[in-house]
Amino acid sequence: MEKMGVEQLKALKEQADAEVNLLQDSLTNIRTGTARLDIASTALHELSLRSEGQKILVPLTASLYVPGTLDDANEVLVDIGTGYFVEKTMAEGKDYFERRIKLLKSNYDQLVEVASKKKSIADEAGVILQAKLRQMAPTP
Repeated sequence: MEKMGVEQLKALKEQADAEVNLLQDSLTNIRTGTARLDIASTALHELSLRSEGQKILVPLTASLYVPGTLDDANEVLVDIGTGYFVEKTMAEGKDYFERRIKLLKSNYDQLVEVASKKKSIADEAGVILQAKLRQMAPTP
């Protein structure tokens, strides 16, 4: 990097900073997705503890619930994304959420490594750029 020109260093730093910001956004999205899956997994566990015929509140939206009666506690609809639902047994639903959470956590760990490397590249480019600019500046 020390052999690069000022303009090249500026471009490298800007690109690395943009990539770090994009990776940070991705990390935030993964954390949000993991949190949602954790909530769904907990809800599934809570549902498995209830008996058939028990009165429950059924969520229609995030803020709208209607009263209902639990018909079959072993069969659940699992939201697999983009508006698609799959009927699964309770055990299959729990397994699905565990696998998805494990996958997201693995992806998160990999992205943290990449973001850390990109951040160090951006920082190094910034330090070298500042040193070159100081060298170019007229001294009184």
